Order: sequence, then C-alpha cells, then structure tokens
Amino acid sequence: MHHYNLLYREEEREMLPLCADQGVGVIPWSPLARGTLARAGSTSAATARSGSDGRIDYLYDPDNDRLILERVAEVARDRELPAAQVALAWLLRQPAVTAPIVGATKDRHVDDAVAAVSVELSEKELAFLAEPYRPREVRF
Repeated sequence: MHHYNLLYREEEREMLPLCADQGVGVIPWSPLARGTLARAGSTSAATARSGSDGRIDYLYDPDNDRLILERVAEVARDRELPAAQVALAWLLRQPAVTAPIVGATKDRHVDDAVAAVSVELSEKELAFLAEPYRPREVRF
C-alpha cells in the first residue's frame, strides 16, 4: 500500500515505476488526501475530521496544495462532476494503480468512487491536474 494522490506524489520517484516494471499492482491509501481533494472548490472546507485530524497538517501543505485544489475544482466545474470523482479518475489513470482504498463514511462516497471508474479525463486534463505538483519531503 502506498500513500498516493494528487497532493502527495512522492511514490512516482521510484516505487511506482518499479511496480509498473515488475507487474505489481499498487493500492494507494488516502486517494482523496483525507478528504481534502473531495472538498476542492467547496466554500465550506471545514469538517469535523479536518478540525480534529492532526495528520492532515503533517501530510499536506495548504499553501503548496492550493493551486492543485483550484485545478481539481476547475475540472470538476467544467465536467459538472464532484471533485472527488475528478481526483479519483486522475489516480486511476496512473501507472500500476489498481484499486485505491477509499475511506467511505457516507453513501455518496461510495457512489463517487464507483462513478470515478467511468470518468475519462483527457490527456490535457490529466496534465493540467498534475502540472503544479512540486516534490516534497517524504511523509507516511
């Protein structure tokens, strides 16, 4: 299992290429960055979890992640899709990724995860979402 999503992509350095080369499937955890990607573009970004989960601040950096979140929200608006579906659709197009672990606590979380399988992002959209990422310290 690997920590991998649009906000944390350090597995792309070595692990994902190795897994792809060896035919090993990857099961990413926190594919929605502890819900942060699902709330991209939301005016009410605060949740019970975001206020009580100290690991969010450890794993992610709102200042560095802001542009990525804005892009997820833009693609979601353009496609008329929930941000969660866009973020999961991006993840599902990455080499070696087979099945992300989605922590569903509501029916709509399951619905978004299932629907994301059918979302076909264009190469331009995939690049647009990925481009602002900057390498960071490895965190797990």
